Amino acid sequence: MSANNLFCHSFGAPVTGSFANIAALVPSSRAASRRPRRPWHWLVRAKILKRTHPTDHFHGRGGLYFMRLGIAAALISAFFLPAARAADWLPVDPADLALKTSKVEKDADAEVMFWDIHIDDDPPGLRFGTAWTHYMRIKIFTDRGRESQSTVTLSAYSFRGATSFSDIAGRTIRPDGTILELKSDAVFDRVLGEAGGLKLQSKSFALPGVEVGSIIEFRWREMRLLRDYKRLYFQLDIPIREVRYHIKPYPGAPMRYQPFQLQHTAFNWEHGFYTASASNIPAFHAEPMMPPEDELISWMLIYYTADRKFQPDEYWKALGKEAYMLMFPLVKPSDAIKNAAQTIIGDASTPDKKLMRLVNYCRTSIQKITDETADLTAEQRASAKRNKSPGETLKQGIGTGEDVNLLFASLAMAAGFDVHLAMASDRSDKFFDKNFLDPYFLPAFNIAVRVGDNWQFFDPAFRFVTPGMLRWQLEGSAALLLDPKEPRLVETPMSGPEKSIIRRAAKLRLSNDGTLEGDVELAYTGHSGAAEKNALAADSLEKTIERLTKAIKDRLGTAEVSSVKIENLTDPLNPLRYSYHVKVPGYAERAGRRLLLQPAYFQRSLPAVFPGSTRIHPIYFKYPWSEEDEVTIETPAGFALDHAEAPVSLKMGEAGDYTVQLGVAADGRTLVYQRKFVIGKKNMIFFPADSYQQLKKVFDFVHQQDDHAVLLRAEAAQ
Repeated sequence: MSANNLFCHSFGAPVTGSFANIAALVPSSRAASRRPRRPWHWLVRAKILKRTHPTDHFHGRGGLYFMRLGIAAALISAFFLPAARAADWLPVDPADLALKTSKVEKDADAEVMFWDIHIDDDPPGLRFGTAWTHYMRIKIFTDRGRESQSTVTLSAYSFRGATSFSDIAGRTIRPDGTILELKSDAVFDRVLGEAGGLKLQSKSFALPGVEVGSIIEFRWREMRLLRDYKRLYFQLDIPIREVRYHIKPYPGAPMRYQPFQLQHTAFNWEHGFYTASASNIPAFHAEPMMPPEDELISWMLIYYTADRKFQPDEYWKALGKEAYMLMFPLVKPSDAIKNAAQTIIGDASTPDKKLMRLVNYCRTSIQKITDETADLTAEQRASAKRNKSPGETLKQGIGTGEDVNLLFASLAMAAGFDVHLAMASDRSDKFFDKNFLDPYFLPAFNIAVRVGDNWQFFDPAFRFVTPGMLRWQLEGSAALLLDPKEPRLVETPMSGPEKSIIRRAAKLRLSNDGTLEGDVELAYTGHSGAAEKNALAADSLEKTIERLTKAIKDRLGTAEVSSVKIENLTDPLNPLRYSYHVKVPGYAERAGRRLLLQPAYFQRSLPAVFPGSTRIHPIYFKYPWSEEDEVTIETPAGFALDHAEAPVSLKMGEAGDYTVQLGVAADGRTLVYQRKFVIGKKNMIFFPADSYQQLKKVFDFVHQQDDHAVLLRAEAAQ
């Protein structure tokens, strides 16, 4: 994302700089990862954090201000702040206007000259709000910089209007000194998405008359609900000459800060504000398959909390005990829960079967109010009452994700299992560090059940995760098991590649003119299936079929796709399946009496995984996975293989395998191609940057073998 495509998180983790195309809502973008997190139970969050605020009306990360949210939102909407004046623009140094290259980073397309942010957690006239005021100035050096920086998009998640943008102003200073002001009617509002009162809203505008050598500057004001955690970013995808934050804290509340990948930066008290700044910050260059951005870029966490004079082990034990005492009453089984547990379990005889029945009940019989695929009308979502206990969730048949998980915990407890709640870290956001003594990086929770000598972890609130697995973000991550005596930090198990398989099969016929035609089937399990379902399930079936058809045509060019069928798209229990009929004229290249054929139909025209020659960041796969392909191709009559060689298999050490076989069926005419690719064996999904060349060689070799072609020669003139 460009430096002026800014995403602002209104639920406790404000993002003021990011690196994805927010407007496109790419699932893997930072915007998607910054979607407001579901809080684990708000009552516990409110109490265990032990804030020293004069009020306890706000909660931790992702928490919603439940009791007075409507009032606060109304206050924010009605609150008036004076508009910025044109005279407030800072003077422009003629030397900066004449500048031809970046002072920070050679060959940069643009450079942030300064970025000044004022954060007021105690704005006049508003008790539970925060005012953010931004002022950014950017120098344009190239046409690429002009194209990427001249349009500004401000995006934010807002719950029932609790976040708003105002006082937007901008201007362009051309190299000759001409100044062009942004007109008020050039600012456009959009709602990029909406669900359950939550909106992803944006304001966008294009600075007028931008050309190479111009300076653009713009400012805006945001009003948000007060949160006790804020993320302050010091790095963007273009270099920054200087960034400065000024924070007016909430009165009487001790403000603390924790820098990440940020050296020699501290807050100082200046003129009624805490001020921190950084200078000469290089651009952040995102790369495919890298660790979460907040593990790599420069940023700082601001938070309000009491001082904790603990050693790490002491702190997590104390937190685990306190959280247990608060949570246990919420999951203690009632008589209704006990009766329901016995009914659901039925004749299941083993612990695993009992647990699967309880999980599947919670996933199929309880509607999750925030699930876009749930069979709920807008009226049902709006009128649903907040559940105060698992019994109410059971009775109402609808609830939040937290309600679903608490119901499962209560049912499992009623069935006689040793059940513990677990505060869970999310490795798609940042890797957990136990030395940071705060529960902020344990934003989720799952359910731990002891079966024999082992712990099994469950998260039935997420419907598309295979029972017995967690979301990939919570696997291989730290979790705090709550217990009245011996709480402890553990690492959740990571599902092996055999749990997340993409199985593909194609039965095809090749004509003597090179046309390939036949039927194709695909099935996705585990994390691969959950990712596909989450990406597609919110759309209509017609839209999903349209996207699938387009993807096939984009890859194969001349493909004609028909009879598309999708099964289990919203089914939480069964694998996602695609099937379609395809006809691809010119798939095999005809040269006289010969046909050149690529057997790896599913890899046809795919780009290399790692095209870059160098690498900055470590390589990080989200989860282990497997691919299993079988392609049969009936060759045209009168053609035979011409001394065909099979592709070469490869052992990838302990990390994975690439196995490929090519042969001819008993009929003498049908090619049989089998391919299996496995990555992430022994949980090997993280590779340091200095291993990139070796890893690239492996993936380039696989790509080369996938492109392997065989020659068919006509035995007689055609």
